[in-house]
Amino acid sequence: MQKLDKRDTYTPFRAAPADRSVAGQLNSSERVGTVLPSLKTSSNNSEEHERSGKSGQNLRVFVINMRGEPLMPTIPWKARILLKEGKAKVVQRTPFTIQLLYATGETKQDITLGIDAGYTTAGYNAVTGDRELIVGELTLRNDIKRLLEKRRAYRRTRRSRKWYREPRFNNRGIPKGWFAPSILHKLNSHINLIEKLKKILPITKIIVEVATFDTQKMQNPEISGVEYQQGELQGYEVREYLLQKFNRRCAYCGKKDVPLEIEHIIPKSRGGSDRVSNLTIACHECNQSKGNQTAEEFGYPRIQAKAEKTLKATAFMNIVRRRIVDLLKCDQTFGYITKHDRIELGLPKSHANDAYVIAGGNGQTRSDSIIIGKQVRRQNRSLYKANFLKGGKLKRNTVKEVNGFRRYDKVKYKDKECFVHGLRSSGYFDIRSVDGSKIGASVNSKKLTLLERARGNIQEAQFLPALADGTSLRS
Repeated sequence: MQKLDKRDTYTPFRAAPADRSVAGQLNSSERVGTVLPSLKTSSNNSEEHERSGKSGQNLRVFVINMRGEPLMPTIPWKARILLKEGKAKVVQRTPFTIQLLYATGETKQDITLGIDAGYTTAGYNAVTGDRELIVGELTLRNDIKRLLEKRRAYRRTRRSRKWYREPRFNNRGIPKGWFAPSILHKLNSHINLIEKLKKILPITKIIVEVATFDTQKMQNPEISGVEYQQGELQGYEVREYLLQKFNRRCAYCGKKDVPLEIEHIIPKSRGGSDRVSNLTIACHECNQSKGNQTAEEFGYPRIQAKAEKTLKATAFMNIVRRRIVDLLKCDQTFGYITKHDRIELGLPKSHANDAYVIAGGNGQTRSDSIIIGKQVRRQNRSLYKANFLKGGKLKRNTVKEVNGFRRYDKVKYKDKECFVHGLRSSGYFDIRSVDGSKIGASVNSKKLTLLERARGNIQEAQFLPALADGTSLRS
């Protein structure tokens, strides 16, 4: 494929600069209150734009063609011109995406998507050979198990009253490859996230971190040969496993943010082995004080039980991650490799930075913003009449809506983008940010402008300070 340094396919050379006032008029017939956020640049000259040190110079606007297929993203000032001239329309606010209304060239670059799959948070990052295109973190729902248990209680109560009814179906078997609903939700959430990214970017390669630890290597270190035993990654995997199991604290004194050492619960001189079930993590002082004693003799009898306890969430996610790789037929990597490479690049620990390393990030120009998202319940549930099984009609429950607003709608309040968190029939709402922090309580709905309807997740782009070398600091 041809690699493009600059793309001037979409914009006429003599197009007039876009007026800022056009932002509030975009697609007025299709979306209420749609504006073009954070796309102001110092000039319409691309060279001057790249040289400017203002925030947003590394921001990208995503583009899809007339058929809805993704193209390479463009820069904000080109998007402004296209929108003003009526050659494109806004189809999505976060991440900001436009659709071209005319045929154009479709030369593309190779784009690698890195996925840091997690039990509570998923990180994603897409890079080309020289630039980071999109980066974000999505917090997954953690209420699935609680809601399922609540539903089970309702059903058991109903069955106790309707004990005379014959069973309508047989659910006493577990099919092959079955996942518990809460774990299946984790799998589907990651798959849906990847599919949404593929709709706005022509991704050519996907890499998923399949496991934090390779359990085969931990049981049989010889499986990977001399390179692993004597190379740069020596000890990384077991150490990361122990750090996660013992919450990155000394197992004996509980100190945190100090150098920690791998320590034998039962010393080797007294018959202890090198298996992970006999290892813990300790600070230097506790390791020296323990000496040749066992953990029980040292006064910590519960250390052995904790060392033998499995990491439940990690075990579940290992299964989910491998299923993702099997379904997508994509490449894979391991968490200890990601950590090693991230430390080599001098990046702080975060899901976004891990995804950057997974995608093969190694000095590309970083984006000015990160997309922070959170999964929420969809407001599209439906109810059935009690006599539905006897021929009654389906009764759809209308979504709770007050003055044209629904829960989790993105709104504008005092020049801030936020979300409706609590609805009241009086028309006064609770307004919060994506992380749940309260922005306003009992806000009159007349002071709100609807920006985007609620979907399966809420998300916002947060700008980050750019460093002198063009990279962004993410902690």
